[in-house]
Amino acid sequence: MVIRRAADEDFAEILAIVNDAARAYRGVIPADRWHEPYMPADELAREIADGVVFWLAEQEGRVAGVMGIQDRGDVALVRHAYVATTAQRGGVGTSLLRRVERLVDKPILIGTWAAASWAIDFYRRNGFTVVTPGEKDRLLRTYWSIPERQIETSVVLASRRWLETRRQESTGS
Repeated sequence: MVIRRAADEDFAEILAIVNDAARAYRGVIPADRWHEPYMPADELAREIADGVVFWLAEQEGRVAGVMGIQDRGDVALVRHAYVATTAQRGGVGTSLLRRVERLVDKPILIGTWAAASWAIDFYRRNGFTVVTPGEKDRLLRTYWSIPERQIETSVVLASRRWLETRRQESTGS
C-alpha cells in the first residue's frame, strides 16, 4: 500500500471514494441528513478550499481510501475518511489514520454520525475516545461549520493527546 498526499488531479477519485463508501449511511443516519450524492463536487471543492488536505491510500495503483486532515489552530480535525467498499476491512483506514496522526503535533478530533457505529468502533479501536455530549456540542460549534441538525446527530472522538491536554487544563498543571 502506498499513501500519498492528494494532488489536484485526484479530485474525481476522492469524490468517487467518498460517495461509494458513504452509501453505508443510507437508512442509518437521519433521513433529513442523507442526500444523493452524499457529497457533491462543489462541497468537496469548498472543503479543500477551507483547508482540508487529503491523503490517499493506493493498492495496486488504484485509490482504495481517502482521509482529510484540517488544521484548526490548537487542534487538527480528521475529515472525510472513507475506504472504497471493495477495500474495507483490509487495513486501509488504519494506515491512513496512522499517517495523518504522524503529520500533526497537536490533538486530533474526529466527528462522525452517532448512528455510524462501525466508524465509532473503528476510531475506538485506534485509540480515540468519545467525548461527553456537552463537550461534543462545544467542539462541533467551535471547530466545525455544520448545521445544528448535524450537531444533534453526531459524536466527537478525541485523541489521547487531546484528553491529556484537557486533564492538564482542569488540574492547572
